[in-house]
Amino acid sequence: MGLDRRAFLTGAAAAAAMTAPPAAAVPPAASLRPLARSGNVVERALPTPEDLVARAGLPGRVGIALTDLQTGTLLETHAPDEALPPASTAKAISALYALEALGADHRFETRVLAAGEIRDGVLKGDLILAGGGDPTLDTDALADLAAAVREAGLREVLGAFRVWGGALPNERTIDDGQPAYVGYNPAISGLNLNFNRVHFGWKRAGSDYDVTMDARSVRHRPEVRIARMQVEDRAGPVYTYRDEDGRDHWSVARGALGDEGARWLPVRRPALYAGEVFQTLAGARGLRLPAPVEAVALPDGAQVVARHESASLDDILRDMLDYSTNLTAEAVGLSATLAHGAPASSLAASAGAMSRWAAEELGMRSCSFVDHSGLGDASRVTAAELAGAMVAAGRARGFQPLLERYDVRDERGAPMRNTPFEVHAKTGTLHFVSTLTGYLASPGGRMLSFAILTGDLGHRATLTPAQLDRPAGSRAWAGRSRRMQSEFLRRWAALYA
Repeated sequence: MGLDRRAFLTGAAAAAAMTAPPAAAVPPAASLRPLARSGNVVERALPTPEDLVARAGLPGRVGIALTDLQTGTLLETHAPDEALPPASTAKAISALYALEALGADHRFETRVLAAGEIRDGVLKGDLILAGGGDPTLDTDALADLAAAVREAGLREVLGAFRVWGGALPNERTIDDGQPAYVGYNPAISGLNLNFNRVHFGWKRAGSDYDVTMDARSVRHRPEVRIARMQVEDRAGPVYTYRDEDGRDHWSVARGALGDEGARWLPVRRPALYAGEVFQTLAGARGLRLPAPVEAVALPDGAQVVARHESASLDDILRDMLDYSTNLTAEAVGLSATLAHGAPASSLAASAGAMSRWAAEELGMRSCSFVDHSGLGDASRVTAAELAGAMVAAGRARGFQPLLERYDVRDERGAPMRNTPFEVHAKTGTLHFVSTLTGYLASPGGRMLSFAILTGDLGHRATLTPAQLDRPAGSRAWAGRSRRMQSEFLRRWAALYA
């Protein structure tokens, strides 16, 4: 599966201009029916958009836009130019950005390099673990890479063991405003492992706890030293973090643990984390390495000893959109910016480059992104422009199949099964922000794109970083927003059949 660049760019221009579709556009599955008129009996029986917004009673703001995928015509709106945070629906734009710049078949490469002569299995120089920006590298893949190094005949390294993450800019967090301990806000590097998270496990042992910190994946669970945990007697906070002696030092309140449990914590030194795990895995195969040190640059003339390739970009993006992995969005977005030849000295600079690209190619002239994942709540999009971007994306071969089917809920809140319509969409959630964008295939085959944005930014602005994990009232607010989203989707499926 690939993204047709010409179809994508032509579709984007058509979406921006709201003109008739180009020849490369995907034809509708069935002949289109006339647009519903004000006297239509179905329309009169349905609640109006204003009714649905009022019924939801959401504090804050709501922006909604529905667009015909073939013509780009706006069919229904409510405050379509209201600028709101996209939350994780930003990942749909980041996916388009990466597909256009890198191509659907792009694969990220992680290499082991030898800087020096290898004779009789002995390297007279440095061994380098060099990342290529792969956001999906896990411990099992790193173990296979260590095995490949041994299979290549390397049995001793006389120099240093270096790690290089310079393929992408190094960022200690995606969003500095988040709590320190949330696993969805890790560091970013050109060398990433396990989505830059470490597994913290605990089990009661008498009056104390057995604690583990490891880099587990399906086949391997190597313990790590670069991240450490201390159980402490205190009322709160639950977690504390400090950066000391080149390690991540965590503590946890004893009373918050219970008998047994686990959670993923973010890693702040991803290249050294990957290096330490590789050192352990190589040692288990008979190749002893010194402790890793970070390399500022790659030496000229280093030879490749072993390499690991990621899955293709379209597979990576499909998982990113399904599981909403923030690290993946940031890594592919940064890689796309570099592929475009734009400055990517920081995450903010790369997000700015994507904003300019979206304005030029997708007609999103008022958009402003501060990252590629949507985690930062300072990003802004409008419903009209996001729905228009989905028109361009829908015409780009290879994008719609990346979106998972979305379960529309009935009046009782239960998932609707075997419906005559189908929705494929990307959700977005921050506390007191809930968004949805994608496609609706109505009964009869009419294809529609939509964007629904909701946000109580005034209340969100009052939250402290400590409250951003589970603030009171956020879950109920999001539930009301999601019910309204389903009500709009049911309305559109009936009205535009």
